[in-house]
Amino acid sequence: MIVALLNQKGGVGKTTLALHLAGEWALRGKRVTLIDADPQGSALDWSQQRARENVARLFGVVGLARDTLHREAPEIARTADHVVIDGPRIAGLMRSALLAADLVLIPVQPSPLDGWASAEMLALLREARIYRPQLAARFVLNRCGARTLIARETIEALADHDPPVLVSTIGQRVIFADAAQSGRLVFELVEQSAAAREIAALAAEVARIAP
Repeated sequence: MIVALLNQKGGVGKTTLALHLAGEWALRGKRVTLIDADPQGSALDWSQQRARENVARLFGVVGLARDTLHREAPEIARTADHVVIDGPRIAGLMRSALLAADLVLIPVQPSPLDGWASAEMLALLREARIYRPQLAARFVLNRCGARTLIARETIEALADHDPPVLVSTIGQRVIFADAAQSGRLVFELVEQSAAAREIAALAAEVARIAP
């Protein structure tokens, strides 16, 4: 299974979710590789920080910020149960990631629908489905504030939307920033934290969707 986290907007938490999905599946005994397809290399930076902290590796992280991703990712997937792509914001690279993926996750923060419907992202998704008609996609609500009413309303509003929104949501929590700075994941800082439970629920839901 190849899961790509994509959104042309910055600050929606693609890297955080990519790392935590990979970590959660690795924790469950899966063979996981994370592909950092973003030229900024944030996932690679996280992996290097982890090595500097002498923390055991949970999964491999490789940099592939190039438009041949759709050819290279399936080769990597031959030796992994899950491949997670931390996607770029550059249209050409996003197209390659879309063609590589079995499932596309689009992280967004709860907001009115017209603020979400990224014309570029959805246009690229429609374009990819010409070649990959079975390509699955979901919105995932990330960085939800303490008040969850808007998240619940958004989930209800998107029940029949394409792409639909996942039921699992991720809160706005300081522990995610703390984990990133130390090259760790939230369950490694506080195993039974609310953040760790949210990530576990998200990973389980995603695993049920993927083909």
